[in-house]
Amino acid sequence: MSDKEVLVVVSKLKNYIKDAAGMNTSGNVPARLTEIVQTLCNEAIENARKDGRKTVMDRDFQAPYSAQEAA
Repeated sequence: MSDKEVLVVVSKLKNYIKDAAGMNTSGNVPARLTEIVQTLCNEAIENARKDGRKTVMDRDFQAPYSAQEAA
């Protein structure tokens, strides 16, 4: 995978922010969110490995407290 590949759907991200807060989205946001998603995925991959699994599951992601409240 290319280091520059964006892992979020930019149009949906922009629409979400516009609908949720009436704000615009900077052009740098998708790249930053991609970095965050990659970090979370790498941690989840390691958690699955520690459990001896080859499948990453939702429980492998350790969400911040505020994200857990939203679920």
